[in-house]
Amino acid sequence: MKKTLTALAMIALLPAGAALADDDCHSPRNQWQTPAAAMRVAQQHGWTVHEFEVDDGCYEIDGRDGDGREIEVKLDPATLQIVEIDHEDDDAR
Repeated sequence: MKKTLTALAMIALLPAGAALADDDCHSPRNQWQTPAAAMRVAQQHGWTVHEFEVDDGCYEIDGRDGDGREIEVKLDPATLQIVEIDHEDDDAR
């Protein structure tokens, strides 16, 4: 019985752990700002955009920052706030 309760407790915690690891965007589509607005955010940050797409419900920008480093940025499409930014050369350090 004790093993069963432990197993059930572990199973119950799995979705919570997955949610904490999830950095995807969940804004309803009717609240999204335009891709042009996301491009203005990129311009304000000094980013050069090489590719723009929707990934996991987020706007994703691949390009370079003002220092020339490769970046991948996820923006919440409703708020245009940065959800995640990855400097591609960080892995080499």
